[in-house]
Amino acid sequence: MQNVDYIIRADYLLTMEGDLAVIRDGAVAVTGSDITDAGTFAGVSAKYTSKKIIEGKDRAVFPGLINTHTHAAMVYFRGLADDLPLMEWLQDHIWPAEGKWMTEEFVGDAVGLACLEMLKAGVTTYADMYFFQNAAGKKLEKIGMRGVLGAGVIDFPFTGYARAVDDYFANAENLINNFKDSDFVFPCIAPHATYTCGPDNYKRANALSEKYNVPVHTHLAETQFEVAECQKRFGKTPVEYFESIGMLSERLFAAHCVWLTDNEIELLAKRKAGVAHCIESNLKLASGFAPVPKLLSAGVRVGLGTDGAASNNDLSILGEISTAAKVHKAVSGDPTVVDSRTALLMATKIGAEILGLGDKVGSIRPGKKADLVMAGLSKPHLTPIYDIYSHLTYCLRPSDIETVMVNGKIVIERGRPTTMDEEEVLAKAREWQEKIKG
Repeated sequence: MQNVDYIIRADYLLTMEGDLAVIRDGAVAVTGSDITDAGTFAGVSAKYTSKKIIEGKDRAVFPGLINTHTHAAMVYFRGLADDLPLMEWLQDHIWPAEGKWMTEEFVGDAVGLACLEMLKAGVTTYADMYFFQNAAGKKLEKIGMRGVLGAGVIDFPFTGYARAVDDYFANAENLINNFKDSDFVFPCIAPHATYTCGPDNYKRANALSEKYNVPVHTHLAETQFEVAECQKRFGKTPVEYFESIGMLSERLFAAHCVWLTDNEIELLAKRKAGVAHCIESNLKLASGFAPVPKLLSAGVRVGLGTDGAASNNDLSILGEISTAAKVHKAVSGDPTVVDSRTALLMATKIGAEILGLGDKVGSIRPGKKADLVMAGLSKPHLTPIYDIYSHLTYCLRPSDIETVMVNGKIVIERGRPTTMDEEEVLAKAREWQEKIKG
């Protein structure tokens, strides 16, 4: 018998591997930061012993959820400006607020609230696009949560962060070097969008990505305005423009991709670029409906993202799973598209692959990192159960998440954080609220 640190048992174990079979009365053995084994409880307990057995009656265990696109620090702008078109929302409300308030202290504090919200909702890894990411990285390492942190790049100066374009790239290289050996922080370069970044800066970002083998994270084809501007400036649609300047590759993951032609979908598939689908933000800003069934059929890897809490207004991937699975049925007129298994794959294994972390997280198998979620299933809205995939997609809520493990360490226990003081985080957020509302 081999001793392990944890044996985590559950009535339903979803590994998100192979044929997506559900393991009844399953168990995961964890040693250090890694998954040692997974299978039936009978099989695991015959080979392993542990002083820490987490029982899982009326519970499901599945991989930590992956948020493939957000702006975590914008959680402090939640509800600041709602019910507006995207460009009016950005130019008249969000950009002025960021210009006034965004500092290293702001980002560090706000990321604490964002991580608390995401972890309590089962998200163990998120991909971010913002500024002052060194502050975010320090917070992540303290909390013990994974983040693919994108150093933002735009064509114009940003007060306190970048006096000139060169500063954006210097900050990005600094981020990469500071966290190159981190277990929790995975740096990337994040040119904002085609309407805020010119071709020279996109090419420069791509070169830096290639030099350090880090991802490129950007917004792409989010609105009809963006498509029209791209065609006006460059004579091409956004994805075709990216192809012309060499941006499309397996290192690229692009948020939104709402307004795509069939040719653009083929290009994304050919170049193996990933897409972060942010359906609730797209709905709220009336940006449109991304052609997700077509993207999936073409072989494009599509993950799920919340976008920032200023445009969603929460950071729950469980909400994105449910909304994506339902809305695409209505839009396509086909109730079979984006079924429950596909939706959960997008939120786990596929999401991890898009971020370049498919060898580490996103599914449960020996050798991968122990990023696990246990959800309770005994509440009225989860009773009775016939198909656990259906339940996790259409019924599960953040309040049902009981235990969350990241890198082999329990960070949420009985719904409460173990690596941060929840009341302190909330009090800090209220202090910022008073400053911001004046």
